[in-house]
Amino acid sequence: MRALLQRVAWAKVEVDGRSVGEIGPGLLVLLGVGKGDGEPELEWLADKVSGLRIFEDEAGKMNRSLLDTSKAMLCVSQFTLYADTRKGRRPSFIDAGAPDEARVLYAKFCERSRALGLTVAEGIFAADMKVSLLNDGPVTLWLDSATR
Repeated sequence: MRALLQRVAWAKVEVDGRSVGEIGPGLLVLLGVGKGDGEPELEWLADKVSGLRIFEDEAGKMNRSLLDTSKAMLCVSQFTLYADTRKGRRPSFIDAGAPDEARVLYAKFCERSRALGLTVAEGIFAADMKVSLLNDGPVTLWLDSATR
């Protein structure tokens, strides 16, 4: 699984002109599921995201995690994180997980994050979504379970 994390002042996702998920301060998580991903990958990633110390403490140091704060997460499915752009000009998505399997793992990632104590808003899997955000910092991080 892959995730692109953006620390945000706010983020929201719209489908067909209506807001389906939004948060104030926290993390926007663009989540991609790859071929062969399963429970071990989603558990590792959920634990990693929830515990990353990327929010400032009283001294201004990045020393707090989502679990240490009252901040929320907005999770948006993003199969394009598995784009292969090495050949030609059209990306290949052959390494992305099959939609039916990816939908289940995306939902389980959100469930696992909630079980860890996080407030989680979501986009709609496989929908045409419009994502808006105000990046805070900016702080943007890339996580890939294949490199754990």
